[in-house]
Amino acid sequence: MTTHFYRPAEGHRLAHDPFNAIVGPRPIGWIGTLSPTGVRNLAPYSFFNAFSYKPPLIGFSSTTRKDSARNAELSGEFTWNLVTRALAERMNQTSTTAEVDEFIFSGLEAADSIDISAPRVAASPVSFECKVSDVIPLRGADGSGSPGVLTIGEVVAVHIDEALIPDGTYQTLLAHPVLRAGGPSAYFELLAEGRFDLTRPR
Repeated sequence: MTTHFYRPAEGHRLAHDPFNAIVGPRPIGWIGTLSPTGVRNLAPYSFFNAFSYKPPLIGFSSTTRKDSARNAELSGEFTWNLVTRALAERMNQTSTTAEVDEFIFSGLEAADSIDISAPRVAASPVSFECKVSDVIPLRGADGSGSPGVLTIGEVVAVHIDEALIPDGTYQTLLAHPVLRAGGPSAYFELLAEGRFDLTRPR
């Protein structure tokens, strides 16, 4: 095997930075927030994941304290909304950097949350209501600062379309979830033919 070796600090010497294509596919953090003045915000984050069962924790990383991260920190709340293939194009619309209400801009209806004030995506079949537990400024191994911030929230309420739990077990593929991968435009839909099962060793 011939390998391409590089140190990120010195540049990758490729047409596109491979980092986020290698770490993929990644679940999408479709984050809904409310500003202190009541302005709704909805944005997708590809640096997103779950971190804990008990308490159930999820988090999204923002390159700067943009609207979602700032609103979540100030309000202490945010929602996560599952991106499906049917919602992918409208999710992409919400990645706009324009100062707009992304629900209106993308033609998405907002739904009220039950336990928090942040809005949900009404058409999303799964939504989490979250309360912020940590806001962690990101830094390098040498301690150097970064404008990025990791926002972690505890899931305090869950909304699931009952069609996705026909036998009491959540069926991932029924939702047709979309994952982020590759460069500026690559996404993947999770499909049944990609599944295989492994049993953990005892």
